Amino acid sequence: MTLSKSIFFLFFVSLFGLNSYSQYYSEQSGASQKFQQVISSIKNMYVDQVDADKLTEDAIISMLEKLDPHSTYIPKEDADEAQSQIDGSFVGIGVRFQIMKDTVTFINTIPGGPSEKIGIQAGDQLIKVDGELVAGTGIKNNAVRKKLMGVKDTKVKVSLKRQGIAELLDFTITRDKIPIFSVDSYYMIDDKIGYIKLNSFSRTSMEEMTKAMSSLKQKGMTKLILDLQDNGGGLLDVAQKLADEFLSGNKLIVYSEGRMQPKSELRAGKNGMFEKGDLVVLVDEFSASASEIVSGAIQDWDRGAIVGRRTFGKGLVQRPIDLIDGSEMRLTIARYYTPTGRFIQKPYEDPERYKKDIAQRYLSGELMHVDSIKLPDSLKFKTMITKRDVYSGGGIVPDFFVPLDTTDISDYFGKLNRGGMFNNFGLYYLNGKRDRLKSKYPNFQMFKKEFYTDNEFMDDFFAFISKEKPELEFNEAEYKTSENLIKLRLKAEIAQNLWGYPEFYEIYNERNEILQKGISILQNNDYSRINLD
Repeated sequence: MTLSKSIFFLFFVSLFGLNSYSQYYSEQSGASQKFQQVISSIKNMYVDQVDADKLTEDAIISMLEKLDPHSTYIPKEDADEAQSQIDGSFVGIGVRFQIMKDTVTFINTIPGGPSEKIGIQAGDQLIKVDGELVAGTGIKNNAVRKKLMGVKDTKVKVSLKRQGIAELLDFTITRDKIPIFSVDSYYMIDDKIGYIKLNSFSRTSMEEMTKAMSSLKQKGMTKLILDLQDNGGGLLDVAQKLADEFLSGNKLIVYSEGRMQPKSELRAGKNGMFEKGDLVVLVDEFSASASEIVSGAIQDWDRGAIVGRRTFGKGLVQRPIDLIDGSEMRLTIARYYTPTGRFIQKPYEDPERYKKDIAQRYLSGELMHVDSIKLPDSLKFKTMITKRDVYSGGGIVPDFFVPLDTTDISDYFGKLNRGGMFNNFGLYYLNGKRDRLKSKYPNFQMFKKEFYTDNEFMDDFFAFISKEKPELEFNEAEYKTSENLIKLRLKAEIAQNLWGYPEFYEIYNERNEILQKGISILQNNDYSRINLD
């Protein structure tokens, strides 16, 4: 047995056992030989020249697609970025940037990152990287990332244009580990209700959540709103740890089982930071996987109220497998179940229907009317404490349904948003005004209370659109429909560029109808309507 086969043998046996390896080897021997024969024949005899490596990758992708929607192949060039999302960090210079008028503008620097430490500022424009001109060249986001990211402790030289200074400023930046934050925002809504928005479940999520909950408790939080809207999931063990912060004793949080995987249970085990106190979890049709594990456990144990719309419906567990060329396969190895035994994966026998499921929910009226959710009694389960009805199959059905509100969404707003007008104007407006605004509003709370998108501000906005995107004609009727939303979005963009994403959400959440319902439930004691323990 060659060394590579020996390593594979030990790896496989450690995961699945000796009998499974024997069965696997006998099954795969003929199949793998046939696959190699096909590839070899195409490579040696096909009428045209072919890229054998690409052909193999296409075959792997097609093969995994036949299994389920979540068994996937990640090419070598994308594997590092995918892993950085899981790890909650990457190596770079520590800036957030945006390309405007063919020029890269730094929106802000990551606190404590290498760029902030050497004096790079929000609003600086990137002109050269290692002596190569990048401004006005049509450079795209991916190319910028490749130039600025790299190996830890390596250096990159940049030349920047700063407002009010004629000559370019040269900096040498030492690349370092940069965090990818999974907590977008946290703040007190009133003197009792705290709010935390979590965008993913990465290796750093619990550290961030602990910091957020500790801060809010010090400010008097006795009720918590956990926002998992648009959270597509992440690491299973992080979902277990987060649920453990809310569940007492050794309560079951989730269990998984597969053909080659024995039943495995994950339970609560430590004294959590918020085992008592009213809890609301916000979800929508894009809350998936780990988000559904947390919200499912909270619902099954009657620990909190789930508010929003039916979640995505992903109940399959993937294991990452590193392939020999640096690429990666994420293979479904088990199904997971909520404490009551609910399997919340939506059907995937029809791949095209699966891809269009969210659009179909919209067309069927489900996103606007709770009565449009049709689930058979065969999918009904009882919660652990109060024996309320809950459902499996196709996601977590919330305790309080909130319809999708499109009353202030117009085609005009959509065109502004898709055209990047809000983001671009935010940068344009702050050009030369950043210090003056920071002086006028020395802290965010003052800005939130006193900054208004008045007529002069809106005139600047429409003049900017006329210049930058003249084909986007002003529509007065549609503007009136979306006026409040447009002004709120612009104010949030200015706040983000002056401070950061947490401040963006604190302003724009005025438009978050699911959050507003959650606040109403806690403030008006509707929480008790579902007889929570």
